[in-house]
Amino acid sequence: MMTDRTTGDAVLQRDHPLRASGRMTGEIVLRSATDADAAGVIGIFNHYAATGFAAYTEAPAPIGFYAALRGGTYAFRVLEDGGAIVGFGSVRPMLPFPAFRRTCLLSYFVAPEYTGRGLGTRLLERLADDARTNGCTTLVANVSSRNGASLAFHAARGFTEAGRLRAVGAKFGEPFDLVWLQRDL
Repeated sequence: MMTDRTTGDAVLQRDHPLRASGRMTGEIVLRSATDADAAGVIGIFNHYAATGFAAYTEAPAPIGFYAALRGGTYAFRVLEDGGAIVGFGSVRPMLPFPAFRRTCLLSYFVAPEYTGRGLGTRLLERLADDARTNGCTTLVANVSSRNGASLAFHAARGFTEAGRLRAVGAKFGEPFDLVWLQRDL
């Protein structure tokens, strides 16, 4: 991972494992994130920001955005393959009010070369365990209506649509719905 000198954004090098064939180099480790993981996490986030509707921003996030991603979380986890960050996720309180303390909001991303290998499910279930440990009984996630892969992923893992805010987002000049998904723990 390297940093763009003009913007400070994390970018993937052409020869970085995330740009390579997607071959797993070893056992995938799922662990708590550290500050040293910032560039890898932001690199994955920026890939999704630039290429689709999984991350809601169109502009690349600066490396400092990592602190915002980690802030206020019950757990912030990374997937690592041979020293490269290949996924990350968090679970946090849905809202900062005691009335919602049993409801946790999920967020997670897996590098595109590593999807379809069960890593998203592994990360989701670990975050669900983290949520339970913190007294949560319900998981929620919000997904763009234009992110069919994520909607299907969640449906296959027991999430149901709990609500939809129509045409509240726009990215690349295209409106999208914000779909709220829910799963009981």
